[in-house]
Amino acid sequence: MIGINIRLPTGRPPEKLPYSQDPVNEMVNARLAQTTDLPALLDLFRASDVSAAAEPAMAVRIWAETLSREDLAVFVSDAEGRIVSTCMLITAPNLLRGGRRHGFLENVVTHPDYQGRGHGRTVVAAALAEAWRRDCYHVLMQSGRKDPRVHRFYEACGFVPGLRVGYVAHRPA
Repeated sequence: MIGINIRLPTGRPPEKLPYSQDPVNEMVNARLAQTTDLPALLDLFRASDVSAAAEPAMAVRIWAETLSREDLAVFVSDAEGRIVSTCMLITAPNLLRGGRRHGFLENVVTHPDYQGRGHGRTVVAAALAEAWRRDCYHVLMQSGRKDPRVHRFYEACGFVPGLRVGYVAHRPA
């Protein structure tokens, strides 16, 4: 897999970054996650308003499996010596759409203290660039968040709402 390094200036006007509260004039980078990033990712998940992360022993197994798969790519953005944003690109083969792959974006998380500084936008841009490099027909993502700022963020990243209807089946108890 080829690593992607996307650099976006964070000194953009606030309307470019829906979460923007205090844009910082710095460059934000995205990179592919590494084996050693697991503790920092678990710290990020704990600090953010997302669902509960796997227990540590299970997380180690899941992380090893994640990094071993060629159809998964986890992107992270670092600031001040820690990971402050991440997302996961999942790609799948497809017999339709002329054989072009499906892309799915999951686990988009940015630390609350770093929202509006370009980190989330940068990891999503890196994931989309990788999806297009892998010849994905499209990238689908869903959000269960009610906050309209979250939806404006995804729209600013290039996602168009309302083109499809999402359904969820929960595992039986």
